[in-house]
Amino acid sequence: MATLAEPGTQTIPPTTQAPRVVSLDIFRGLTMAVMVFVNDLASVKGLPWWTYHASGNIDAMTYVDMVFPAFLFILGMAIPLAVEQRLRKDPSLPHLWMHILLRSFSLLVLGLILANAGGGDPALIHMRPSVWTLLALLGALLVWQVYPRNNGARNDGRQTLYRALRIAGALLIAVMFAIFRHTAKDGSVTWIRTAYPEILGLLAFAYLTTCILYVPTRRWRWAPFVWFAVLTLFCALSTAKLIPLPGHASLYLWPFHNGSSTSISMAGVATSMIFVGPHSLRWPNFRSKAAFAGGFAAATLVAGGILTPLGISKIRATPTWCLYSIGISILTFIFLYWIADVRHHTRWAFFTRSAGSNTLLTYLLPDIWYFALSALGITWFRTHLAWGTPGVLRAIAFTPLILVLSAVLTRMKIRLQI
Repeated sequence: MATLAEPGTQTIPPTTQAPRVVSLDIFRGLTMAVMVFVNDLASVKGLPWWTYHASGNIDAMTYVDMVFPAFLFILGMAIPLAVEQRLRKDPSLPHLWMHILLRSFSLLVLGLILANAGGGDPALIHMRPSVWTLLALLGALLVWQVYPRNNGARNDGRQTLYRALRIAGALLIAVMFAIFRHTAKDGSVTWIRTAYPEILGLLAFAYLTTCILYVPTRRWRWAPFVWFAVLTLFCALSTAKLIPLPGHASLYLWPFHNGSSTSISMAGVATSMIFVGPHSLRWPNFRSKAAFAGGFAAATLVAGGILTPLGISKIRATPTWCLYSIGISILTFIFLYWIADVRHHTRWAFFTRSAGSNTLLTYLLPDIWYFALSALGITWFRTHLAWGTPGVLRAIAFTPLILVLSAVLTRMKIRLQI
């Protein structure tokens, strides 16, 4: 439909909401399901080496080592869509950056809770470490729960209640942080350990650094590909110790680390721009999109092979690990996009629905489960099903249990969003 304008005024095309990319939700849900499985399987002994993370002192990677990069890749894919949607609602760049900083900080806080979960000294915090974790996570649930929006004056009282719940949650987290104490092996007492901020904290830094590079250059079609190349080069040089300092600096001082996480997220941004958004018009149909994205994937796999002498390791965050994970993620997304968004076959992925759309809650559910059992003194699962085939069966049963719990809670309007 043509847009009408008064004479002498500029015609501004109407903006439409970015389409929902079903394959991205499915990809996210599948990755979450695999993460739940491998995390539970990690405590099972007596399994082949490829069922765990590869050791950092060897050059190898397993399917487990590709779960975290898949999250980074999906995080990157969602950034252009989220930025476009937020700027459509509010074109203020300062407000956008405030949202980015707040979201990064929130993910970091959650990461630090999980990184210190179970590590508190009961004699110093005056409660079981599992109880401390559950209370901290309860605060997180209250803060980041998606409460119903205000639809009129009748809901003013409810909105006041929702604000009070958020404030109570934030205070609960602050109190849990304030009382936390950990006794180290040398007998010294320390506070919250921040060296490793857990997966959510690493995602926070990857999200922040990717936005730092993407947002100012978002109008340039090829900028994400250039940034990706620069980050890959930086990772290679850092891994080769030709520029050793940044890769060993604290994430809090240099959030890019050696460029590995940001490079994976930026590859997600680049892939997203091929398939969705205004820049995707450069590739008008699925065949052209798949051909270009497939070429991008092939280039990353070839580059990974070339950089193999620098090592293959998730623990050491080598460029080959990054590039192989990126290539596999791109090919996986192309396949899912063809099935879900082109062929519209989505019923098969019903079990990923809540995990893909209510991801943060699904991510936290296993930890809530583990620490709830610990608080109740239930250890049977860890002592009787922690070896070989019985342990594998436990993980196989635990994964759908978490997905069902996520689906039930989502139906009950319990949804977390940062």
